[in-house]
Amino acid sequence: MNKSTVISHLKALLDERMQVAWTAMEAAQESANDQGKSSMGDKYETSRSMGQLDRNMHARQYEQVRQERLILERTAQSEASSRCAVGSLLETTAGWFFIAVSLGTIKIENETVLAVSSSSPVGASLLGKEAGSKFEFMKKQHAILALY
Repeated sequence: MNKSTVISHLKALLDERMQVAWTAMEAAQESANDQGKSSMGDKYETSRSMGQLDRNMHARQYEQVRQERLILERTAQSEASSRCAVGSLLETTAGWFFIAVSLGTIKIENETVLAVSSSSPVGASLLGKEAGSKFEFMKKQHAILALY
């Protein structure tokens, strides 16, 4: 498993999510703008408000994904370390882990990688550990085999 391959794959996933959020945000804004004034003023205002709330929700989603993408950009430039840190790819007895952004289980090159945030319980428990260290995951003890 190659760290740069994992990062490239995760960037592509985040780019796709950003595009979906942006498209939904624009559609919600367009919908809010297109609400014609009806004879019932309250109905118009309610529809416009709902459209604006949808737009704001999609804008927050877009911003969150954009921030995650920035974290990946920084990790792509980080050096390999002997201790687990943000940007580390770990081979463990529980499988592969990538510590940076929380994207869950990802299939890459017939391997499964668990992309977790450093603030998640498992991510926090891995930070600072070295190859050979033990950690708990899913109520079982596992060992770190290698860091990349």
